Amino acid sequence: MNITVIGTGYVGLVTGACLADAGNSVFCLDVDERKIASLRQGKIPIFEPGLEPIVQRNAAAGRLQFSTDVAASVAHGELQLIAVGTPPGEDGSADMQYVLAAARSIGKHMQSYKVVATKSTVPVGTADKVKETIDLELQKRAARIDFSVVSNPEFLKEGAALEDFMRPDRVIIGAEDERAIALLRQLYAPFQRNRERILIMSVRSAELTKYAANAMLATRISFMNEIANMAEAIGADVEEVRRGIGADPRIGYQFLYAGAGFGGSCFPKDVKALCKSAAEAGQPLHVLAAVEEVNEAQKHVLGKKIRKRLGDSLAGKCIALWGLAFKANTDDMREAASLVLISDLAAAGARIRAYDPAAGAEARKLFEKNKSIEIVESAAAALEGADALAVITEWQEFRSPDFAAIKAKLKIPAIFDGRNLYDPKVLREQGFEYFPIGRRT
Repeated sequence: MNITVIGTGYVGLVTGACLADAGNSVFCLDVDERKIASLRQGKIPIFEPGLEPIVQRNAAAGRLQFSTDVAASVAHGELQLIAVGTPPGEDGSADMQYVLAAARSIGKHMQSYKVVATKSTVPVGTADKVKETIDLELQKRAARIDFSVVSNPEFLKEGAALEDFMRPDRVIIGAEDERAIALLRQLYAPFQRNRERILIMSVRSAELTKYAANAMLATRISFMNEIANMAEAIGADVEEVRRGIGADPRIGYQFLYAGAGFGGSCFPKDVKALCKSAAEAGQPLHVLAAVEEVNEAQKHVLGKKIRKRLGDSLAGKCIALWGLAFKANTDDMREAASLVLISDLAAAGARIRAYDPAAGAEARKLFEKNKSIEIVESAAAALEGADALAVITEWQEFRSPDFAAIKAKLKIPAIFDGRNLYDPKVLREQGFEYFPIGRRT
């Protein structure tokens, strides 16, 4: 099948590469000439385990091409997948300018039937706006060409995106047109051979499903963070509580980990956008408003613990920081808890020596003019001259470190753990002061 993917960001690149790997001919379009030039050389602009060899293999085989040629991209694919960014506006709503620009380009250049599918996370009603935009462009050139607009939201986890795409939990298709549904069934057939994973629903239900899924996961995280803070105040242990409630099959264990707050390109943005959409519809989401409020407060918890132990003024103090990305297996620092912690520590006068296995290059650009933070090349290097250690990202290499070596380098044997990676008893036996989130120490 000939497929066009509009946008070569995280969703677009993973989608294009995986569809090409299934044998399709995929045309990836982006207006960023530098990014396209880099992709043509086999260089991947994002960190995603396993993605680079799939892109290189399919590009070499001729199944995956990258271009800035809009007209060629529209001509190529009967199926046009819109996977552009929808960044948050100042009021929290999703910015739809790139989605509608893609729709205008399709309407301007299409010469035959197209199925236009939005994979970007978009507010309910976006498909209607995309259809109106394409219709307007066709009217401008007095063209009468059939097309369908459907919703086909992505459910990719950063760090596990290839597995999520190749073996999806579900494939949501929001459509009323049988011809479009048949085309999408054909597209996803290779990814659901052992059982049916496709769920057909109305376009608006599909658009809402994506937002509701992310909002539910964000709610679980904020709920556990509130329980963790309460557990700490009354002498309970949130890890024991997690196991106790997770054993209930109605609840389960997923997304029940307390920590320093959620970040990334999805949860914070989508919670804000869903709250905004609900308010505009006259149905404010009070629970989600609290989820956002709790999350913002939680990002300050680790900094408060550090100042409580080392003093409100951290002038002359150096904090080793393990982790910068919002979670492991990605270099994405958008809305990361590390950014809030670094800001809090720097405001109190501290210096920070930070290390992240993947996000170092991004962090150097971000903190280029910040004299308070130094990005180093290893976890051990971050400990040099440090008074204490803070852990903010749950990378595998941080899970079982050499505690004796850590203790030998720190001026104060104190670990502030924003992801509850360690056993309080083990650290106590090794002579550490241990400050996790909601654990009994």
